[in-house]
Amino acid sequence: MSNHPKLPEPKAEQLEKHFNTAGPNITSLHYELDPLVRIDQHMIEGLIAQQRYFVLHAPRQTGKTTCLLAMRDYLNAQGKFAALYVNIEAAQAARNDALAGARVIVSQLAKQASLTLGIESLEKNSEQILAKGLGALSSAFYAISEAAKKPLVLFLDEVDALVGDTLISLLRQIRSGYNDRPKSFPQSIVLCGIRDVRDYRMTMSDGEVITGGSAFNIKAESLRLGNFSREELLALYAQHTAATGQQFTPEAIEVAWVATQGQPWLVNALAEQAVWKTPENRDRAVVIDEAKMLAAREALILRNDSHLDQLTDKLKEARVRAVIEPMLTGNLINPGEADRQYLLDLGLIRSGENGLMPANGIYAEVLPRVLASNTQSQLRTEVIKSSWKGSDGKLNPAQFMANFFAFWRSQGEAMMNTVKYHEAAPTLVLMAYLQRVVNGAGRIEREYAAGSGRMDLLVVHNDVRMAIEVKVWRDKQANPLAEGILQLDSYLARHALSSGFLVIFDQRTHAPEWLERMNTEQLSTESGRSIVVMRG
Repeated sequence: MSNHPKLPEPKAEQLEKHFNTAGPNITSLHYELDPLVRIDQHMIEGLIAQQRYFVLHAPRQTGKTTCLLAMRDYLNAQGKFAALYVNIEAAQAARNDALAGARVIVSQLAKQASLTLGIESLEKNSEQILAKGLGALSSAFYAISEAAKKPLVLFLDEVDALVGDTLISLLRQIRSGYNDRPKSFPQSIVLCGIRDVRDYRMTMSDGEVITGGSAFNIKAESLRLGNFSREELLALYAQHTAATGQQFTPEAIEVAWVATQGQPWLVNALAEQAVWKTPENRDRAVVIDEAKMLAAREALILRNDSHLDQLTDKLKEARVRAVIEPMLTGNLINPGEADRQYLLDLGLIRSGENGLMPANGIYAEVLPRVLASNTQSQLRTEVIKSSWKGSDGKLNPAQFMANFFAFWRSQGEAMMNTVKYHEAAPTLVLMAYLQRVVNGAGRIEREYAAGSGRMDLLVVHNDVRMAIEVKVWRDKQANPLAEGILQLDSYLARHALSSGFLVIFDQRTHAPEWLERMNTEQLSTESGRSIVVMRG
């Protein structure tokens, strides 16, 4: 026998968790909130017990798949049901070819039935099922339900990604078997996607338009997976602190909340940027303070990840433009209820104290930057002269605005043609010019006020703050000068500033000629604040 002392067993390397920004959460790899709490487990269990078919929808990358997989695993562990999760997005390519779409969906059903429930009969008999033609999907649902030996609960994800006849065929075949549940057909089916089924808009190959409600009139409930609350954001970040010791200051948490409003992907992406993707912050002794979180926010915006890229793609849609364009100018927004709900479902907007507004601070930044990106790319370095800096090298607000109006006189008309949202073009050109200056050395805080006829901008450049209120004067509107002075005075008071700029873009049909309409005057408000009025 050896006299050597027994060595301790080597410990498995403990990997540091990350904030997840891609795909479903994996508990061993990612910080996460309890998905069953987020999904309202008790509500869903109640609907399943009542043999209901219902909808769960939420904007992209809010955690739907993580929650659905958790619910599937919970139900299967309980042993009362056979629960199956199937992502059917791949059938989108079939579009109006319902038979091709059925082949894709049956293939996904068969694969998941085998992997999750050990049911292999569907894979073996898939060709026989597909031989049913347009009835193949309902045949597959019958086959899995009978093979499961327990009531089947089916989570179908990315349903609203399907197009045309493929989507209509799926919904109608689900409806056709509804009365045979729970013995021969799924006891409960949950349709998951971005939108509620009532907002599905389907055009058949013959041109007939079908609404989701008419194709699927057996929906019992429509549940929406919400954003994180402020407390949940704090709890998620606290997991990183508990695991690594790295602290977030209260000011950094406030920046994160304003920037994200709890949108789950943004909450995770912002923290991942702050603690992992910024090399100097990987030292866990480094405290994530307000400045570091603001830097992470700017880096995230500039990186334009796929989540933000998908957001910008939506700006091309006419129904999105109808809401976003007046939001940028401060005009009254009065969309139809369907369009309003569509943008809410996409997670683009929210209702705030000032009416409809971008869903969070990051979206508020991304929207104008994207819409003015063509303009900003044409602003060459020599156009933005360095004379906007004072002798101390800091931003000189008066000189900066003088430079902008010199630029506006000579190139404003041409630059407005580079903006697709024409109603908001003057405002977007100004913001592009501002962004070109502050890029990397400051930030622009935008305040949206739908229905007020204005956009408020606070430019922060090092320790200099410059307030600008933008108003666009259009046909059939009174001169906005008096209202603008009052509004800017209030804005300056909130930011403890003694002076600011009121920019009025005259876009009336019969406005004076381009150069004639431009002038500058200095006024004082009743409270004694100094305002420079610049008309263009």
